[in-house]
Amino acid sequence: MGRRCATLRGRPSVTLRASVVIPTYNHGRFVEEAVESVLSQTRPPMETIVVDDGSTDDTAARLARFASRVEVIRQPNAGVSAARNRGAANATGDLVAFLDADDAWLPIKLERQLAHMEADEGLGLVHCGITEVDVAGRRLRDRLDGREGWVADAMLRFDGAGVILGGGSGAVLRRDVYREAGGFDERLSTSADWDLHYRVARLRRVGFLPEPLVRYRCHSLNMHANIRVMERDMLLAFSKAFARPDAPERRLRRRSYGNLHLVLAGCYFRAGQYARFAWHAISCLALTPSHAGRFLGYPHRRLVRTRHIQE
Repeated sequence: MGRRCATLRGRPSVTLRASVVIPTYNHGRFVEEAVESVLSQTRPPMETIVVDDGSTDDTAARLARFASRVEVIRQPNAGVSAARNRGAANATGDLVAFLDADDAWLPIKLERQLAHMEADEGLGLVHCGITEVDVAGRRLRDRLDGREGWVADAMLRFDGAGVILGGGSGAVLRRDVYREAGGFDERLSTSADWDLHYRVARLRRVGFLPEPLVRYRCHSLNMHANIRVMERDMLLAFSKAFARPDAPERRLRRRSYGNLHLVLAGCYFRAGQYARFAWHAISCLALTPSHAGRFLGYPHRRLVRTRHIQE
C-alpha cells in the first residue's frame, strides 16, 4: 500500500495516495464549493469521485464544469451510506476521505492528514478540528475537542464530548481498514459515520489534528436535525456494538445507554416534543440515576421557552 521512498536518514517512508468521495443529494447550491475545496488542496488527491444519489435539483448542471477533473457517478436514490460505499468501491487510493456535499475543506487538510498517516502506520483513521458555519458560510464556532489513540470506549460512553469530529467530512481512513470494518451500514444515515468510525476505532488507533480544517455547515436540512432518525440510527448502532454477550465493552452498556438517552432527551426537549423527552428522561434515570440532577432545571427551561413563544 503506497510507495516507499528513501528519507535523508536512509530509512524508508511511505507516500500515501488519497481518493476523495463526495456523496450528494439535492445539494446543488453547495456542491460546487465542496468540489472546489478538494481540487484546491495543497496536496491534491489522486482522484475525486462525486456520487450523485438521484438528485432532482440542478446538481448535474453544476457538476458539469468539473467534468475533466472529477469522476461523477449517478445512481437512483439509495441513501448517503450507499452513495459513500459506491464511491469507495470505485476508489483506487491507499486512503479514502469522504466529504459531504454541503461542507468544505481548508486547502491544507489533506496535506496535514496524509503526513500524519505517513508518520504512523498504526493509525487507521485521522480526523481534525472543524469550524461550524451557518447556511451562508458565516463562522459559528470552532471545535477542537477530538480525541486520539484507542478511542472506541470513549465513543461508546457517549458522554457528549467530542471524540471523532467532522461527521462524514473530517476523517481520512486507510482503505484496507475501511474494507476490514465493513464500510458504511446502508441501513443508517445520520449515524452512519459514527457507526463506521466506531468499528474502525475497535481495529486501529485514531489520530487527531487539533486544527479547524473542515467547514461544517449547520442548516435545517442537516440529517442530524431529524431527531427521530438519529434516535433510530443510534439505537441500531448501539445494538450492534453491544451484540456479543462476551464482548469486554459490555461493561459500559448501562452507562452508554444512559448517556444516549440523556442526549436524546435534551434533543427532544429543545424541539418541544415533551412526551419523547419524558420517555428518554425516564429511560436515562432507570439506567444512570446519577443523572437526576441534570433534569432538575428542565421545568424552568420549559417555562422560559413557553414565555418566549408567547411573547
